[in-house]
Amino acid sequence: MNTLVLVHGSWHGAWCWNKVVPQLQQADHMAIAVDLPGHGDDKTSISEISLQSYADRVCRVLDAQSEPVILVGHSMGGTVITQAAEYCPDKIKALIYLCAFVPRNGESHLQLAMQDKDSSVGQNLIMAEDKSYCTTREKAIKDARYGDCSDEDVTRAKSLLCPDPMIPLVTPVDITAVNYGRIPRVYIECLRDRALTPPFQKQMYGTQPFRRIISMNTSHSPFFSAPKELAGYLTINVEQASATRGRAKS
Repeated sequence: MNTLVLVHGSWHGAWCWNKVVPQLQQADHMAIAVDLPGHGDDKTSISEISLQSYADRVCRVLDAQSEPVILVGHSMGGTVITQAAEYCPDKIKALIYLCAFVPRNGESHLQLAMQDKDSSVGQNLIMAEDKSYCTTREKAIKDARYGDCSDEDVTRAKSLLCPDPMIPLVTPVDITAVNYGRIPRVYIECLRDRALTPPFQKQMYGTQPFRRIISMNTSHSPFFSAPKELAGYLTINVEQASATRGRAKS
């Protein structure tokens, strides 16, 4: 049995994993979905939120586990798990990036996001007047994130999305080969993604060593459109994955 800790991306919360958690539990794994500060049920003020507080939240969850976990990050959650891995590497068995950002040392989430010129999210971003948070134009939400998801899931997601604080997005990660660099990594790319385009996902995972690259023929939100399939990929034994990147097609 593995313990998987699931970290959501921008604007989301632990609720986005609600279809995946039961699938993992049915396979006899423990699954813990985390609300980052200011997201989901957590009401931390935007003014108090930083990349440090995101990573600290994840590390507190990891510290409460008796064994190292598989740490999963979706989209912006990739930045969060990267920094958390630097702080608590001994608590992590493997990192799984789900159509997620993969910053190198000294890079910020926003620096990477601005490179994806074809991203529907980037083209429809709305910045608050005081630049403390950002949202997305409502008309672009389905196309950008939920292209292959049911109307029911899209409606529910829209009702739960929240503003995303800017400070964590502009803060560069501070990671080392000694800590972050020694943890095995897997990347799950989504081939119909319009939020984080497939060419840009490939560009990012090409800059670092990954034990395995898995391809899913979904939009940016396979936790809604393909939860059973996604759960199966999340439980791959990453320690035994080939050091020369394998590829599994779905």
